Amino acid sequence: MKYKQIQQTYFLRVDPGEDVVTVLLDFAKEEDIQVADITGIGAVNEVTLGVFDTETKIYHSQDLIGTFEITSLIGSLTRKNDAPYLHAHMNIAGLDNKTYGGHLNRAIVSATAEIVVRTVEGQIGRRFDEEIGLNLFDF
Repeated sequence: MKYKQIQQTYFLRVDPGEDVVTVLLDFAKEEDIQVADITGIGAVNEVTLGVFDTETKIYHSQDLIGTFEITSLIGSLTRKNDAPYLHAHMNIAGLDNKTYGGHLNRAIVSATAEIVVRTVEGQIGRRFDEEIGLNLFDF
């Protein structure tokens, strides 16, 4: 991964074989990112996406292997227990244009991924909400 900062915005190029989730968490730790939103596009060949069942409070994950374009990557970087916390969703499309989407658990880049990280001043933490079953913004 390589990146460039322009003012409060970072432009990341994720290279083949790298995991988008790992890269973003490592980057956020290295740059001490407190609060940011992320967007991205690219190409991946191994992806794990999840969907949260609000009744059972369980994530259901699906592993996908193939040739995929990232049609949308969106999310936030915040902090939980003083460590970077990524909450991202990804949509991907295969060669047949069939799309898949959900909570991003893992995405291995096949060609490249271009990710924009826009930071803002301040801090937002995360706390686990027992009733909902998720790590929510903690203001």
